[in-house]
Amino acid sequence: MRTSRWMAGACVALAACGARDAQPRYGLGRAATVAEIAAIDIDVTPAGHGLPAGHGSAADGAALFQQKCAMCHGAAGAGMPPAFPALIGRDPKGEGFPFAKDWKTTKTIGNYWPYATAVFDYVRRAMPHTAPGSLTNDETYALTAYLLSANQVIPATAVLDSASLVQVKMPYRDRFVNDDRHGGAVVK
Repeated sequence: MRTSRWMAGACVALAACGARDAQPRYGLGRAATVAEIAAIDIDVTPAGHGLPAGHGSAADGAALFQQKCAMCHGAAGAGMPPAFPALIGRDPKGEGFPFAKDWKTTKTIGNYWPYATAVFDYVRRAMPHTAPGSLTNDETYALTAYLLSANQVIPATAVLDSASLVQVKMPYRDRFVNDDRHGGAVVK
C-alpha cells in the first residue's frame, strides 16, 4: 500500500514537472529583428576581430573624458569608490605584479588589463554609465587612446585605429593565463 501511494505521488510530481516545460504564452513582446541583434553584437576579441572602422587621438579623448567620464571616474581618473573604479594609475617601475602579493592593490587599466582591445570593447558597450553604447566609433577610439596614454602605455600624441590598437602591448599582459578552451555548440 505504501509503495503504491509513493508511486502515485511520483507520477503526480513527474506530470507537474512535464507541465512546467510547457511555458504559458502571454502575448507580450516580439522576436528581435536581425538589425536589432546586429546592433548589440559588437564584441571585440583580444586579437582585434570585431574592431570597427574609425580613429581617435589621445588629445581628443582627454576632452571627451572630461565631458562624459569624469563625473563618475573623477577628473584625473582616480575613481569614486565604491561604485566607480579608478581607471588611471600604474606602477611607475613597470615591474612585478603586485596583485600576486596584495589583492587589495587598486586595479587600473594601466596595471591590470591584459589587452588594449578589451578597453575599447568595454568602453564601446558599457560606457558612459548613463548612456551605454552611445559613443561613436571615433569617440571610443579617442577615449581608449586617452586612457592608454594616461596610463603611460602609449604616447600622448598617439592616434588609434583598428590596426594600431591591436599592436598595443599592455604592461602586464604576460602575467595572465591564456584561456585556450575551444568553443562550439556546447559552449554557446
